[in-house]
Amino acid sequence: MTKQIVFTIVFLLTLGIFGYTASRIAAYFKLTKPFPVKDIPKRIGIMLKVAFGQTKIFRFPLVGFAHALVFWGFMIVAFGSLEMIVDGLFGTERAFKVLGGFYDFMMAIGDVFALLVLVAIIAFLIRRLVLHIKRFKGIEMKKISKIDANLALLAILYLMVSLLGMNIFYYFGHPDHYEGIFPVSKFLVEHVFPMQSVSENTAHFWYEFFWWSHIVVIFIFANALPYSKHFHVFMSIPNVFFSRLEPLGKLYNMESVTKEVKLMMDPDAAFSEPAAADEPVERFGVKDVEDITWKNYLDSLSCTECGRCTSVCPANITGKLLSPRKIMMDTRARMKEKGPHMVKEGKDYDDQKSLVRNYISEEELWACTTCNACAQECPININHPSLIVEMRRYLFMEESAAPGELNTMFANIENNGAPWQYPPEDRLKWAGEAGIKVPVMADLAGKGEKPEYLVWIGSAGAFDDRYKKVSREFVKILNHLKINYAVLGEEEIDTADSARRAGNEMLYQMQTLQIIEIFKSYDVKKIITCDPHDFNTFKNEYPDFGGNFEVMHHSQFLQKLIAEGKINISTDIFDGKRVVFHDPCYLGRANGEYEAPRDVLKAIPSVHVEMHRNRSFALCCGAGGGQMFKEAEKGEKEIFIERIEDAIEVEADIVATACPFCMVMMTDGIKYKNREDDMKNYDIAEMVSMALGL
Repeated sequence: MTKQIVFTIVFLLTLGIFGYTASRIAAYFKLTKPFPVKDIPKRIGIMLKVAFGQTKIFRFPLVGFAHALVFWGFMIVAFGSLEMIVDGLFGTERAFKVLGGFYDFMMAIGDVFALLVLVAIIAFLIRRLVLHIKRFKGIEMKKISKIDANLALLAILYLMVSLLGMNIFYYFGHPDHYEGIFPVSKFLVEHVFPMQSVSENTAHFWYEFFWWSHIVVIFIFANALPYSKHFHVFMSIPNVFFSRLEPLGKLYNMESVTKEVKLMMDPDAAFSEPAAADEPVERFGVKDVEDITWKNYLDSLSCTECGRCTSVCPANITGKLLSPRKIMMDTRARMKEKGPHMVKEGKDYDDQKSLVRNYISEEELWACTTCNACAQECPININHPSLIVEMRRYLFMEESAAPGELNTMFANIENNGAPWQYPPEDRLKWAGEAGIKVPVMADLAGKGEKPEYLVWIGSAGAFDDRYKKVSREFVKILNHLKINYAVLGEEEIDTADSARRAGNEMLYQMQTLQIIEIFKSYDVKKIITCDPHDFNTFKNEYPDFGGNFEVMHHSQFLQKLIAEGKINISTDIFDGKRVVFHDPCYLGRANGEYEAPRDVLKAIPSVHVEMHRNRSFALCCGAGGGQMFKEAEKGEKEIFIERIEDAIEVEADIVATACPFCMVMMTDGIKYKNREDDMKNYDIAEMVSMALGL
């Protein structure tokens, strides 16, 4: 009875403290903005796969397996912990033994996992204390973070030791009759500890010692977790459940901007639905924690600080300030600082500080290439780029604080319909200069004809000297195969995809609504483009604005033609050449397309090699997120140099690309390394055209 009373008091105290902490955190969630939650069945599937199946952890197999063992071990051991709580409250012993065979199975597997987790934790401590793994370091990783991690590992270590201790001395105390099966503990008793060496009283004492210390450490650990990076023990599963369901390349639409853009484009709409006079003016983007969504805050609480995101960030790899892990840690720290005051004094509380600038600098935000490597790598599906873009939106749309080069790009798109100072009349020069005849939508419409495909050339394909060659070679293939297509020509304008990712949502939406109207005027159904950025925009983002089209990247279209037998290559023009493919971020990670360009290259006789960072692990070229149009932030080297070194490492003769931005960067890298004589950069369309003798 005394044990019951003491346990009940300890248990209620634990619940009370945890309840207080939970209520405080819940109050912080109420300060944030909504986040849409749809498609529950799909979310359950993702949770089972990513959270319980630990699939993303296994992207690094050895360490991933060790972490998965710890996670699965915790889930299994929790069964025994729940039984201990029931025993403590009701004075029973092994209350769940009524479950029979299932109980035996859970006790056995729990005993085995206690040992496996024990070994894994020791390995983790060695990695942290002896091996000094690079991703555990960084400007954001203060001494307290390291102490926090080590204490948590030691706590888990003791929980496994005490669990085995309980099982061993339970076995000692019940040599002839015991409930459950304990393969590891039984082995230790029979082969390590002689039975005669432990009396019944000693066995009882040590069993009680380990029982109490185990459950008390669990209670202390549970209440310490919300103040620790290991809060992910509780938060990671819900965070995975509430994951973004959209492709990584998609940015969420800003409805407030859409309303304004529609009013600008159709002033009469202002009189159809008058706005409420007292409607508050919403801030564009994220300046401080009251501007984030509750999912952003959940992300920050769930962050394990493992550093996998930062370890694959191209900006961080090349010595720039940006660390995706720091973005999450700063968000959590800022809410911890400002949240209590907002709860007491209201959301209007102002301490003259903010998340942007006081915690996260502009230099960090503008260094992001939005390559989504961090989001791809995060074991619990945190999406860092979406929050970074929201802060960029604030900087530009509220403060006009974008870098000067980006402002120039914005002005050019607004005035000329292209990121550079070329007039719309020059949109078809890429074809005319080479004497190539290209069907134009307006001309065909005038004849009452409608092509099967609209080929979207894009600004780079129309104006960039190097990528104009790709446009030419691709349409040569289309003409050769008599594909029924047309281009917009002078009617085409830039999608402003780069502007959107640089924070200029207004310009992006203005371009988007105009382009969709053009598409609808010609009843466009199918679109082919050589630009993965525009491919991503048309495929994933235009449906938010009523633009639903069948979109294909040119690599997918060429793959289709090859599979149908319409393209057959037997030439030996590239025979013996070592060809390596650089994965564009907005084709690969953003949309999961890795095989189409490789299938195209496999159809061309050559030697195919891979960089050590390829497919979903591929390193960004450094041009995305608006970086193409501005100087890179200070660092140890340019990202494109880091990437071309990967190609040099595998002794590639040809770096194959499938993106205008990647082509510019890879070409610059080859020049920087003085490898122009022995290394070439071709788009896959150029290689197909050359192989066909066009």
